[in-house]
Amino acid sequence: MAFRQALQLAACGLAGGSAAVLFSAVAVGKQRPGGDAEPRSPELPAWAGDTRSGLGLWDPNWDRREPLSLINLRKRNVESGEEELASKLDHYKAKATRHIFLIRHSQYYVDGSLEKDRILTPLGREQAELTGLRLASLGLKFDRIVHSSMTRAVETTDIIGKHLPGVCKVSTDLLREGAPIEPDPPVSHWKPEAVQYYEDGARIEAAFRNYIHRADAKQEEDSYEIFICHANVIRYIVCRALQFPPEGWLRLSLNNGSITHLVIRPNGRVALRTLGDTGFMPPDMITRS
Repeated sequence: MAFRQALQLAACGLAGGSAAVLFSAVAVGKQRPGGDAEPRSPELPAWAGDTRSGLGLWDPNWDRREPLSLINLRKRNVESGEEELASKLDHYKAKATRHIFLIRHSQYYVDGSLEKDRILTPLGREQAELTGLRLASLGLKFDRIVHSSMTRAVETTDIIGKHLPGVCKVSTDLLREGAPIEPDPPVSHWKPEAVQYYEDGARIEAAFRNYIHRADAKQEEDSYEIFICHANVIRYIVCRALQFPPEGWLRLSLNNGSITHLVIRPNGRVALRTLGDTGFMPPDMITRS
């Protein structure tokens, strides 16, 4: 009944929105055979903005760096017209590819009463050594290492950094571990308070917007950057970068010291080369704690 009424509204021009909005609204209220309405999908927090493209379509301006969106068309000179527009588009167009390596910290003592006490275990230090060796073996000219300011990430960075001499290191609070967004489906063993999602979520979203985007137009050569942080942060970033539902982040699993490789092309297309790779570690050294 609700579906037929929505179609009638659309036919009369009274739906007041796009077809995507109309049918998503209808789907929420669809009745099951038993008469009960299907559960609603979780509401996204206000800070998340519009993180759903809708109907599985790719949003080419996901990072707000699409050249056409950076030009004020109202100020365009009518006489020069297309030539001026083409020149401006070329000025804002990215030329290089960014390679983003997301590294989860190594195993650490989870029972430390204070954050500074949650240091790497002996096995965790060995894992970091292997991750560093793996990154060095790629033969890439890494531009920088950005790492979380939490103790386990700092220690992992120090060990990996020994294998990549000369690469500058930058610490940031944005990449600290936290609860990015309420997961769907929910899990029983991990239920942060709503305020934690509110505080951590905005920060982790800020990390995504600050670090994950196509190259600046001034960048001439491809770049290779390492980000050493935490499982929740990485999983959320992967979902956002691929334009998957961000609330699905907890469906992914990452090992300690694992390597996730994202590629961001000049046109804004994003590809996931590897997710949580630990194939360079012996099986008995692989952990997820």
